[in-house]
Amino acid sequence: MFFKNYRAVIFVGAVILAAVFLFSYGLKYDAGQSLLQRLALGAAAPVQKLLTLCVESVDNAWTRYIRLVGLEEENRKLKGAIGELQMQLTLYRQGYLEARRLQTLLSLEEREPYRFVAARIIGKEQGALAKTLWIDKGEAHGLKPGMPVMALPGLIGRLTNVSRHSAKVQLLIDEGSNVDVLVERTRQQGMLRGAGSRGCVVRYISKIQDVREGDVILTSGLSNVFPKGLLVGKVVHTDRSDAGMFLNIRVSPFADFTSLEEVLVLAGERKTPSGERKAAK
Repeated sequence: MFFKNYRAVIFVGAVILAAVFLFSYGLKYDAGQSLLQRLALGAAAPVQKLLTLCVESVDNAWTRYIRLVGLEEENRKLKGAIGELQMQLTLYRQGYLEARRLQTLLSLEEREPYRFVAARIIGKEQGALAKTLWIDKGEAHGLKPGMPVMALPGLIGRLTNVSRHSAKVQLLIDEGSNVDVLVERTRQQGMLRGAGSRGCVVRYISKIQDVREGDVILTSGLSNVFPKGLLVGKVVHTDRSDAGMFLNIRVSPFADFTSLEEVLVLAGERKTPSGERKAAK
């Protein structure tokens, strides 16, 4: 009952005593800060530390985000630059390879005493029987049907159809192709005919003749279509078992028809400085 009746007085007295105690403590242990201040600072320190950590975490996260955005943009630019450099490198490589091929063709032109027209292949027709190419030169460049077409190291075919700015090339392996040829070692003459994927075959050489694997086949010049002495291919197989009187001779052309990109069209005999035509081989 006493505490109920005087609880307000007791509370006020307790507060006064606490204040006096704190004041006395502050006078006795004066260090520039009161006990209340110390308690407040002690209670605020963990909160301040937590707030500082939160602010630093947010600041670090934002900084990392800004850096990542910058790195992503820089990475995107670097990828674009790498792509452009790779494209340029590919173009330079293609130009270099084309220059090498043209240099090889030029060496063939310098070796042979003829006038050549260089042309780029723009189309291929590789049917079951027909093996033909289309080139980007035609009548406007002095080309005519029947002209021989060459690629290192020798003959690959001849022109069959010629338009203003393009022409069709019948390859040696076309089954409608026929070329007068001879065996370089023995000078035996025959007719080379296309055999499609099997290459070519030489006919009309007697079985009594000496033809061996590895023999080189050249143009004979008898038809007045192909000059004499152009490289054609080499013998890869001979067969005497047929009932007929002629050898069955299979020939592999020197040229790789699957990788051709540029060719030379033999457009005529080269003129000497005096104006006279140089004789064909």
